[in-house]
Amino acid sequence: MKITIIGTGYVGLVTGACLAEIGHDVFCLDVDPRKIDILNNGGVPIHEPGLQEVIARTRSAHRIRFSTDIAAGVAHGDVQFIAVGTPPDEDGSADLQYVLEAARNIGRTMDGFKVIVDKSTVPVGTAQRVRAAVEEELAKRGLAGSDEHGFSVVSNPEFLKEGAAVDDFMRPDRIVLGSDEDEAGLRARELMKRLYAPFNRNHERTLYMDVRSAEFTKYAANAMLATRISFMNEMANLADRVGADIEAVRRGIGSDPRIGYHFLYAGAGYGGSCFPKDVQALIRTASESGHNLRILEAVEEVNDRQKDVLVRKITAHLGEDLGERTFAVWGLAFKPNTDDMREAPSRRLIAELLRRGAKVRAYDPVAIDEARRVFAIDLHDEAEQLARLTFTKTQNDTLNGADALVVVTEWKAFKSPDFVHLKSVLKLPLIFDGRNLYEPEAMAELGIDYHSIGRPYAQPSQPPVDPSGHA
Repeated sequence: MKITIIGTGYVGLVTGACLAEIGHDVFCLDVDPRKIDILNNGGVPIHEPGLQEVIARTRSAHRIRFSTDIAAGVAHGDVQFIAVGTPPDEDGSADLQYVLEAARNIGRTMDGFKVIVDKSTVPVGTAQRVRAAVEEELAKRGLAGSDEHGFSVVSNPEFLKEGAAVDDFMRPDRIVLGSDEDEAGLRARELMKRLYAPFNRNHERTLYMDVRSAEFTKYAANAMLATRISFMNEMANLADRVGADIEAVRRGIGSDPRIGYHFLYAGAGYGGSCFPKDVQALIRTASESGHNLRILEAVEEVNDRQKDVLVRKITAHLGEDLGERTFAVWGLAFKPNTDDMREAPSRRLIAELLRRGAKVRAYDPVAIDEARRVFAIDLHDEAEQLARLTFTKTQNDTLNGADALVVVTEWKAFKSPDFVHLKSVLKLPLIFDGRNLYEPEAMAELGIDYHSIGRPYAQPSQPPVDPSGHA
């Protein structure tokens, strides 16, 4: 089948590459010439494991192309995937300007029946707005109601985890398709069924429903996962106070099949492009409908507060004034296997350390370039603070001259460091672990002063001496 993907971000690029991988003829469209130039020169504008290899294979097989030519993109695909960004607006609602502009572009140039697929994460009712935008453009062309220029809008939300998006797409646990029950909708459903047929050969993974339910499903899924994370962070904060071990608690409750282990890890808060934005958007949707989502309002509040948990632990141990301190920070991206810095807990942590006068030496395996960009924006009015932020080439380089290590992202490279070397280089054998990567008792035996989240503190075998003279 001929497919057009509008938007070459995480969702669009992964969707286009994977559909080309299973044999479809894919046209990837983007209005950003920089992205298209990168792709046409063999690069990939995002970090996603396995994606570059899939694109290389499908390009050599002539099953994928990249262009800024809107008319050519609309003409190419019988199925038009809208996979553009839906950033949060000032009031927390999803900004649909790019989705609706993509819909208008389709209406301006389409010729023949089109299935228009909302792949972007969009609030309930967006398909109706997309339909209206297309119809408006067709009316301008004098083609409103034309059978020859018929179309149907389908909701097909994505369920991709950054860092594992290719595998998630190629081995989906479910495919959600929302369509209308009219003639055009049934025709669209048959085309989408053909499109996804390779994924349903062993067993049926597709869930068919109405459009609004499909739109709602995506938000509900992300809201549930965000709720689990904030719940465990609340429990971890209480565990700190009562002396319980949140890791033991996690195993205890996760063994219940009604609960399970997924998304039950305590940490420094969630970030990224989905959970913060989608929770806010769902809260806003409820508000516009005259309803309050008390649980999700609490989830958002807990997560916002949790992003300061490491700073609270640091200042409780070293004092509010960090002007003579240097911190090594391991991990900048909001999660491993991505360079995504959107809503990353590291941004709040580093900003607070710098505001309190500290110097920061930071490292991430893939997110350094993106981190330079976002901190230049975050601190554009704080040149003196920005000057105290250094990005290093290796994780060990961060330790040079540092008083303490702060772990923010659970990259595999950080899970088994050389603790003997780490202890010898740090001014203080002091670790603040925002992802509970290490065992408190093992750290204590090594003489490392180790502070995690929701786990009992173990006194180091050799109490550290602060060379600065601070208590």
